[in-house]
Amino acid sequence: MLLEPLFLNPVFQDRIWGGTRLRELFGYDIPTDTTGECWGISALSHGPSIIRNGVHKGKTLETVWKVNPELFDHYKSKDFPLLTKILDAKTDLSVQVHPDDQYAQDKEHQPFGKTECWYIIDCEEGAEIVFGHEAQSPEEFQEMVDKGQWNHLLRKVKVKPGDFFYVPSGTIHAIGGGILILESQQSSDITYRVYDYDREDAHGNKRELHIQQSIDVTHYPHEDPTLTYHVKQEDQAVFTELCHEKYFSVSKWDIRGQSKMIEKAWPFLLASVIDGAGDITINGQKFQINKGDHFIVPASVDSFSLNGQTELIVSYPV
Repeated sequence: MLLEPLFLNPVFQDRIWGGTRLRELFGYDIPTDTTGECWGISALSHGPSIIRNGVHKGKTLETVWKVNPELFDHYKSKDFPLLTKILDAKTDLSVQVHPDDQYAQDKEHQPFGKTECWYIIDCEEGAEIVFGHEAQSPEEFQEMVDKGQWNHLLRKVKVKPGDFFYVPSGTIHAIGGGILILESQQSSDITYRVYDYDREDAHGNKRELHIQQSIDVTHYPHEDPTLTYHVKQEDQAVFTELCHEKYFSVSKWDIRGQSKMIEKAWPFLLASVIDGAGDITINGQKFQINKGDHFIVPASVDSFSLNGQTELIVSYPV
């Protein structure tokens, strides 16, 4: 029985809008000065995380998921369901939208669409995101796109550190420049671009847009999700459930000393340390955790405790 976390080496993705804050704030050895994404917990075949400890050291998460289903409570899905990223948006991301499961399966032959959520780790003062649109129908959306009426079409929202946004599939969205976020999402990389500010890549090429797919999958009219945070304080720890929705539950854990014993209430747990340091104790054994670490608590662990001065974003599939 495996009674330790699965610590993971992240995978980095160069992006036209990326920067260097993943190195500056988390100490990651990023490959370029335009590194936009850290895939902290990933089982996607084109970017799988590598396990860095224990009996599964050197294996991909994708492989362990397939070969050792007992570590994941024999979860109902054939494919690993979630993906955790940290994104460094030095400049604006494209305005985009993602499909739901049915559209992804029918049109892209992929198992999952992409519902996601964002925790704002840090941002510049006055930073904003695109979240939703003003069109009442697909026809009005198409007309505003054709006329380039982006300022009228797109809804913009100011953000600050600690903000949280739930972004269901079908939601027009974009992360603005100067924002660092942790993203918890379905395990999918399907993105339809609506608008990319007419910018060009290093070779002078504009990135592909996907207007028809975007119109097909977008919800009309846009409605902001309603979220209710559930906060539980226990001794020297505060546990805040940020969302519990169709595909995942996501929480922020703020540890300021020693937590009580945390009993298993999930098939397996994904955790990312966004600040500070401490340790996780499982069956009497301590494992150090530091800012920038990503790990999975497998199904074989029934309980654990946390100690230190540290903040984590944790998630599990619903």
